[in-house]
Amino acid sequence: MCGVAGMFDLQGQREFDRDLLQAMNQTQFHRGPDEGDVFLEAGVALGHRRLSIIDLSSGQQPMFSADGNLCVVYNGEIYNFADLAGELRAKGYTFRTRCDTEVILYAWQEWGEACVERFRGMFAFAIYDRRQQSLFLARDRLGIKPLYYSLLPDGTFIFGSEMKVLTAHPGLQRRLNYEAVEDYFALGYVPDPKSILRDVHKLAPGYCLLLKRGLTELRPRQYWDVPFQIEEGRDEQALQTELIERLSDAVKVRLVAEVPLGAFLSGGVDSSAVVALMSRLQTDPVNTCSIGFDVKQYDETSYAEQVARQYGTNHKVSTVDSDDFDLLDELAALYDEPFADSSAIPTYRVCQAARENVVVALSGDGGDELFAGYRRHRWHMNEEKLRARLPYGFRSSVFGLAGRIYPKMDWAPRVLRAKSTLQALAMDSLDAYLSTVSISSATDRDKLFSGDLKARLQGYQAVENFRHHAARAPAKDPLSLIQYIDMKTYLPGDILTKVDRASMAHSLEVRVPILDHEFLGWASGLPPDVKLRGQEGKYLLKKSLEPYLSRDVLYRDKMGFGVPLERWFRGPLKERINQNLLQGGLADMGLFDHDAMKQVVDQHISGQREHSALIWALLMFESSTRQLGISA
Repeated sequence: MCGVAGMFDLQGQREFDRDLLQAMNQTQFHRGPDEGDVFLEAGVALGHRRLSIIDLSSGQQPMFSADGNLCVVYNGEIYNFADLAGELRAKGYTFRTRCDTEVILYAWQEWGEACVERFRGMFAFAIYDRRQQSLFLARDRLGIKPLYYSLLPDGTFIFGSEMKVLTAHPGLQRRLNYEAVEDYFALGYVPDPKSILRDVHKLAPGYCLLLKRGLTELRPRQYWDVPFQIEEGRDEQALQTELIERLSDAVKVRLVAEVPLGAFLSGGVDSSAVVALMSRLQTDPVNTCSIGFDVKQYDETSYAEQVARQYGTNHKVSTVDSDDFDLLDELAALYDEPFADSSAIPTYRVCQAARENVVVALSGDGGDELFAGYRRHRWHMNEEKLRARLPYGFRSSVFGLAGRIYPKMDWAPRVLRAKSTLQALAMDSLDAYLSTVSISSATDRDKLFSGDLKARLQGYQAVENFRHHAARAPAKDPLSLIQYIDMKTYLPGDILTKVDRASMAHSLEVRVPILDHEFLGWASGLPPDVKLRGQEGKYLLKKSLEPYLSRDVLYRDKMGFGVPLERWFRGPLKERINQNLLQGGLADMGLFDHDAMKQVVDQHISGQREHSALIWALLMFESSTRQLGISA
């Protein structure tokens, strides 16, 4: 795994500063500690940091074609590179290395922009074509690998694997993106293609971008989308067999490496499935790693150990202190823009532990999105049944009134916490789903945001992200629709961002077989009732895995990867909240109402309300904006 960086002059062929390029490239040293180099000529500058995985002795980047007319910098893995190399050799191309990087070069030369449609893997790359005087950038279909870019006022296009590459350029203005603030405090992350900076964008998953001299407007082009072509009437037993065959193939192609390889094993369905299939595909025991917690309600290592014993893996368990909150500022620096998923802490630790034994780890990420495994999927579908039966006017008035009257009882047993459900039933489907996934309600955000911030937002609301994707969704049934939205927002914005930054902080490559685009394309077309059947999420996946995993692993309640925020904020972090939120930078930014922030803190500390997710989001926002040097 690697990091890319670069500059391209859209107005002419100015000479770029080598020291500046090297400084930009060095900000991501952690992504590629093995090697690093740069290439400059009039109008272009490319940098690369390398973590060597395949063809360790060669494959250095920036890499040039044999005639010197093409140059590529690339982050990722193309798993079908050997097949593509064979196809290209048959067309007369000669290869000097055994790595996938050279395949990208000649695939571009042979097929142009259509080359991305042939790649099976995770990638973010840039190809400079000297003959065309062009720069072509592409990001993988699901957004496993990141790619940030900006067009500066002087016509310089800059890009990098992380935002810190771009902020190292003195020409970038660090202006706050106000819409991203609303998105962040609703979702807990800034969704693609936005960033927290107004002038920085992410190339969205499944998109590419071609730049040529004289271009004044950037127009990313979508080359792939999740198909969701639903096929009804398939035999369920045949589907189970096909699922295992297809997922085994996705795992198999990810086992190629010339460095130690292993897997994360949480004890959940998805990671256990990956380990089970890995064990069937390789002769040596699988290297597995788990994180345990010293608080029982967060610890699921017993299930991981059960799978490890079943398959005879070389299993390592590391225990995380439940007060492991010292990473707050380090995480803010690592993620660059605000990121409020507190499970970034254990994710960071499990990557740190895994790197002690392996350089490549397979993960089970994507299973919940693809097979409807989140509790929110069940809740939403239950609500949809009622929404379908009752007209909106009736629901809006009756349930809206009930939701306003019913008290907020975060302290009560879940069965009595009906306020949010009543409110959701009064909404349309997309507003309701946003309410379900949000870290703060629209009402709480309205109270929290200052009058100045609300004026700058000009009525913008985070639900517009969902509406944008819903309008383009290939399947319109209620379950497929929210799965599609998850794959466009939560998956790349939260899950994959979390894993990429946490793993690359430790120079660890993470591969994600469930997000293999061929497997995902097939699975997205499964009928909704084999994904969520009754109250059982991942129905077909679990049935398919019954010969390989115990019922204890397959059918236990989902635990998640949580940390005890509620206790932290009423104990060891209480003073930090006071200093950073009520007395420090946030209070001076003019974005938030001080009295509303104080009420949030007071209600949480007193136990009257549960605001831990919102308080964590505020702390991460304060730390990120402070380190980025953003002012409102």
